[in-house]
Amino acid sequence: MERGKKRRREEEEIEAENRDANHSLSLEQNLSFSDTNVALRMMRAQFPQIDKVAIQPFILQSQLYSSVKDRTQVDRELESLRRDKVVRIFKLNTGQDDHGIMFVEDYLKQLEHVVKRMEEKKQGDVDVFKWFKGHVIESKLEPSIEHEELVAIFMCISVCMFVSIIHGLSLLQYALLSLGGQVKDGHISLLINAGLLTRQLIDPNMYWFAIPNIGSVLKGLSQCCTYSVLILLGLQGRKELLSLLNRRRYKEMMLAPLEKIRLRLSPLDMRFHLRDLIGSGHLKTAHTPSGIVVQVSKD
Repeated sequence: MERGKKRRREEEEIEAENRDANHSLSLEQNLSFSDTNVALRMMRAQFPQIDKVAIQPFILQSQLYSSVKDRTQVDRELESLRRDKVVRIFKLNTGQDDHGIMFVEDYLKQLEHVVKRMEEKKQGDVDVFKWFKGHVIESKLEPSIEHEELVAIFMCISVCMFVSIIHGLSLLQYALLSLGGQVKDGHISLLINAGLLTRQLIDPNMYWFAIPNIGSVLKGLSQCCTYSVLILLGLQGRKELLSLLNRRRYKEMMLAPLEKIRLRLSPLDMRFHLRDLIGSGHLKTAHTPSGIVVQVSKD
């Protein structure tokens, strides 16, 4: 049975390669950009539709490196977009040094979806999400935040609201005490359960900002590779794509038919993984008279 599955898989690959081999696909036409913002918006528009998962488009930082050749330019322009509150950068829980990028407007939509879901299920105090959106997200632009800083923001807002009502300095100290650790931890736990924060494994006093609902997508991505070229690479879609190319005689394939192959083990499409692996250096491209060839990197 395994031999039959392998044969069918190879036949599908050959069929895809022969089908419209000379036709230029969108990835071939839009593989390179001179501007990081333009590249981000193009990849956002091309983000695959994922069934049964409410997730706004996100881009991997490695994908930008595949499209804008000057990495220093990418880092500089990405930092500018972050400071201008156009995008947010997230450390993804893949076990690797993967960073996701999401436009702030899309992230706020994702947050609104979480609030709506919590309201429908009547799970916890939804006011904490309004506070998180209005004060934490607005003021903290970095990918992580310390526990003490998160609590300080919460305490500051709570105390300011309290003081604005009672106008008493002596009661300010009382307010600080009365809010207590259980309330603060309860609010933070609610944010963690909603998928907006994750604890750092190496430092439990630090939190990563997270993208709600991305866990179900990362489950389809996360899987350990055993190939010598990618011992430490941990994405299932990457593994499947590399396996596909490694089985070919010259470990290469034309980009146009390759992009049409549907991955079985990842909820994300071939184009998503091609950009990622090209940007991370595990795949490389070569221009030929027939079009762009994608090859497995030897080193």
